[in-house]
Amino acid sequence: MSGFFQRNGIIISTYLIVAVVFWVVIMIVLPQAYMLDFSFRHNLPPAKIGGPEDVYTFDNYRYLLFGSPGSSDAFNYLHLEVFLRTIIASIFVTLIDFALCYPIAYYIAQVAKGGYARSMILLLILPFWVNEILRAFAFRILFGTSGVINAFLQTLGIIDQPIDFMRADVALYAGLSYAYILLMVFPLYNAIESLDHNQVEAARDLGSPWWRIHWRVVMPHAKPGIASGCTLVFMLAAGALAAPQILGGPSSLWFTQIIYRWFNTGGNWPQGAAYAIVLLLACLVFVLAVMKIFKVSLGEIAR
Repeated sequence: MSGFFQRNGIIISTYLIVAVVFWVVIMIVLPQAYMLDFSFRHNLPPAKIGGPEDVYTFDNYRYLLFGSPGSSDAFNYLHLEVFLRTIIASIFVTLIDFALCYPIAYYIAQVAKGGYARSMILLLILPFWVNEILRAFAFRILFGTSGVINAFLQTLGIIDQPIDFMRADVALYAGLSYAYILLMVFPLYNAIESLDHNQVEAARDLGSPWWRIHWRVVMPHAKPGIASGCTLVFMLAAGALAAPQILGGPSSLWFTQIIYRWFNTGGNWPQGAAYAIVLLLACLVFVLAVMKIFKVSLGEIAR
């Protein structure tokens, strides 16, 4: 700690410590703790909050598993199915982004040089100057039944009738994959850039094919970047709301949409808080699983 103060000075060091503590405690810890406490409460009118009926309960979590007490179903199949579909779809989006971004990150970090590499990075960033909502509507225009893609395919005579990309969730997966692509590219780029290119050349000189070079040399070195990119994309995809609302088909309900409805349309904030905590726990489990699979620490991911 003394070295930290010597490097940055007393004023800047104090400011940095206060800013970090404020951000972590006020903006992260306290809201989540309040949400956790709220998830164990009954949905009471304001006049009864703090009264004898305001006690802790597991009913909000029990509802996610079993539904309302009077329901004829043994489980709350609808919400459980939406939750599992959201998690699986988020993993699928993460894999799509990794497959797309790994070659791009490797090319920029190890092949492209100088101004060409900087130009490629700028071309990746420029589209994201457009608001996320506008980008989602742009994808809706592209993938709509009367959109650009269907019109192009019909003009070429490839299809006779327009394809409903919205109902097939193609637009949703494409929109989510594109929305978080930078969060996969840059962690991969930062990790691969630090790799000594002589290791790649040595493996090539020893006769290794390109796939083995990546599997045995590049990817092991880039494990922290892969883990960081995967966790970022998964957590944001699982917590997305705008893209599922705009690009989702009639049967592609996202778990965050259910949470939104509990908080707004349903007016049941404790139930919404319980669902939000469940989604948070699922994201934490995914992060721990990624750390276990890639054998990296939290510090390596954050780096």
